[in-house]
Amino acid sequence: MNKFVDIETPYSGNSEEEIRRNLLYARACVRDSLLRGEIPFASHLFYTQPGILDDDIPQERDMGINAGKELIEALPDIVTIVYQDLGISRGMQYGIERAEQNGRNIEYRVLGDGWEAKELEVAKKHSQAFLWGFNGQ
Repeated sequence: MNKFVDIETPYSGNSEEEIRRNLLYARACVRDSLLRGEIPFASHLFYTQPGILDDDIPQERDMGINAGKELIEALPDIVTIVYQDLGISRGMQYGIERAEQNGRNIEYRVLGDGWEAKELEVAKKHSQAFLWGFNGQ
């Protein structure tokens, strides 16, 4: 059986460009996890979509983080996967600490050099690339 994993990547940023890069990275990490045969969950990709929760509103940010962690903690034998090509953010550190407090295994990974160009190519070829701002070319 595939194992459930909690994906930790940075989300917030100091600019729109940095947030876009972080989202691209998070999608690349979820894809990497799926290709490893895992069942990943990245609450920061789900709860921060337009119309769900706003990461710029502290109460909504906390609500999303806590909802994601509570879901993860309800699953058996969950592993926290920390992708660290972009460093470890404050939010990721919280996730690591919560995993440690709950006795979960933590695994550190990197996608390696060239992850961004590779992920941009994957995104551009996606059947719904237009929804994510890619023109498909």
